[in-house]
Amino acid sequence: MSRSTGKRIAQGVAVVLAVAIAAGGVVAYSYRSDIRDHFVAASFDPSKRIEQIREEIQLSSSGNRVFLASQPTIGGKKEFNRWCAAVDHTEEGHVLGCFAERRIRLFEVTDKRLNGVAETTAAHELLHATWVRLSQDDRATLSRELIAEYDKLSASDEEFAQRMSVYESLSEPAFANELHSVLGTEVRDLPPELEEHYAQWFTDRSVIVNWYDGYHTVFTELKAEADRLAAELEALRVDIEERSANYDTAVEQFNADAADFKERNERYEFSGDKPLFDSIRGQLLDRQEGLEAVRREIQADSDRFNDLREQLMKLNDVSLELNDILDSTIPEPLSEVESA
Repeated sequence: MSRSTGKRIAQGVAVVLAVAIAAGGVVAYSYRSDIRDHFVAASFDPSKRIEQIREEIQLSSSGNRVFLASQPTIGGKKEFNRWCAAVDHTEEGHVLGCFAERRIRLFEVTDKRLNGVAETTAAHELLHATWVRLSQDDRATLSRELIAEYDKLSASDEEFAQRMSVYESLSEPAFANELHSVLGTEVRDLPPELEEHYAQWFTDRSVIVNWYDGYHTVFTELKAEADRLAAELEALRVDIEERSANYDTAVEQFNADAADFKERNERYEFSGDKPLFDSIRGQLLDRQEGLEAVRREIQADSDRFNDLREQLMKLNDVSLELNDILDSTIPEPLSEVESA
């Protein structure tokens, strides 16, 4: 009897052990991505610049693991275009990073006026890396939350809607992927469920948004100042043209009246009426002085118009310069001119 009982106990242990081994296999399979990331991250040696970026964007332990497992690199135009050759550069806007072949690639921007570009881009691409690690069900749930927030923001924020228009040709899943990165790095206030999601990767997401706002403000302020100058120039142009037309008419009338006075005087019409002569002459001199004052005012406003136009041109030059700095594309070589 005891032998039989002992046998049954032994069989039970074997079954429990088999279940434990099977459960261990399921856990290992479920976390295979984390396990892979752990070993890739541990063996990756980031450059000093990448290490600096990693510290600046304040990653959680999970975010840090995925970032390093994505083996991030940063370089100039030549390297970046080689790394991200498959990225479509024809879209409106600048391509500053890519997540290709499970690796994060960044375009280096060294101009101090654009501090934060590399940091924001690194966080943006990290979120692409985290997206591919989500299960299909998790992506579906998150997509609904992201699209709901997008619909709300785009209805009230024209600039945000314009920002996302560069992705309008993408499929809905691909659009949700991009939206996941944009909202997480560029929008300060998000619903609690999205904040909870992003907290998996960042210890303080506001730091990322601060980086984005820092360099984005450079462009918004440039545009605001350019718009202000353009509006002032247009109003001043209309005013100068109207006043100039009135001045020209007044000058024409003055010249006619002065010529008439001269002819009358040459005909001795005022020989017996000096007070009338002095009165008309005085009126003409006052009008002449008034016209000269108007001319000086118009000239001063014309000079101001030219100064404002010069300021606008300088702002345009700065904008072009900054956009050129952010342009990661390599210009196509000029084709040779065929001989006749």
